[in-house]
Amino acid sequence: MKSNKTITYLLMGLAMLVLPLFLQMGGNAWVRIVDMALLYVLLALGLNIVVGYAGLLDLGYVAFFAVGAYLAALLGSPHLLQAFPELAAMFPNGLHLPIYIVIPLAAALAGLFGIMLGAPTLKLRGDYLAIVTLGFGEIIRVFLANLDRPFNITNGPKGINQIDSIKFFGFDLGADHQFFGVTVNSVAMYYYLFLALVLVAVVLCHRLENSRIGRAWMAIREDEIAAKAMGINTRNLKLLAFGMGATFGGVSGAMFASFQGFVSPESFSLMESVMIVAMVVLGGIGYLPGVILGALLLAALPEVLRYVAGPLQIMTDGRIDAAILRQLLIALAMITIMLLRPRGLWPSPEHGKSLNRPVGKVPSNTINP
Repeated sequence: MKSNKTITYLLMGLAMLVLPLFLQMGGNAWVRIVDMALLYVLLALGLNIVVGYAGLLDLGYVAFFAVGAYLAALLGSPHLLQAFPELAAMFPNGLHLPIYIVIPLAAALAGLFGIMLGAPTLKLRGDYLAIVTLGFGEIIRVFLANLDRPFNITNGPKGINQIDSIKFFGFDLGADHQFFGVTVNSVAMYYYLFLALVLVAVVLCHRLENSRIGRAWMAIREDEIAAKAMGINTRNLKLLAFGMGATFGGVSGAMFASFQGFVSPESFSLMESVMIVAMVVLGGIGYLPGVILGALLLAALPEVLRYVAGPLQIMTDGRIDAAILRQLLIALAMITIMLLRPRGLWPSPEHGKSLNRPVGKVPSNTINP
């Protein structure tokens, strides 16, 4: 049994390694779709810490995504030096920080914003917490769109471009490379980086889930009053959940900015937050394989439906806009899935064990008085 599992994992690893090489034969667009799907997996894993483990409904998670993206944009583009000549005099060659500095800075800044969000919302639950986090996400987006006056920090709605690609000790992921006679495109190079980050995030989330902190989060999720009565410091653990979840968003945002080479406030709208929450809920809230599955499906589904919306638009003689039709198909697919699988596509096998037990049946480990 153990050898079969090892063989399965090796085959899955080999398939993930060769996947971009096959996809790039059909064009870079397919590899780019997979790259963005991996970034959404990273976002969904971070939100799962807040929503799935701690039970805190966060509808403003895209704000941490935006914070990480703009930090990477400011540190990896000429915009900041053009806006502040004093900095240009200090750094004549420009701010071109390497990735091993950008990632910790993005994670730390996003984690700080997560704690800033969690601190005033400690006593809020349910709908009230959702409304406050929703407002926080919109405030960040509005700030990014208006921080071009009196000092041009974010360049307002025009966004920031000319962002550096990611480099490892001079090895540029934004360029094509050849390995053993096989040409690997830049989008495929980013795929391997994003895949490595996702694997690290999965290991961290799995360790957190089985740790004392993870068990405490789940106790807060099930019954906060009972958890507090058992001596759990709910205040600190809630702040830790917000901070830990936000760090994943910050790292994903930094990768997004370097991958796209351009960021603008329109990339961090409310719809993005709703989609990330939908990924967690649709896949299976609190369960890592389900969250990954939900993120991959919802990230790839809009792109796949482009090939469905076009013919349907032709059938209606162009009366329906293809973009609107694509959103309608996504909504119908999500509604159908949630009606057929209310606990998610891949729910936790431990969730709801007590509900499946027949009424009146006493567990075998119960000691009768």
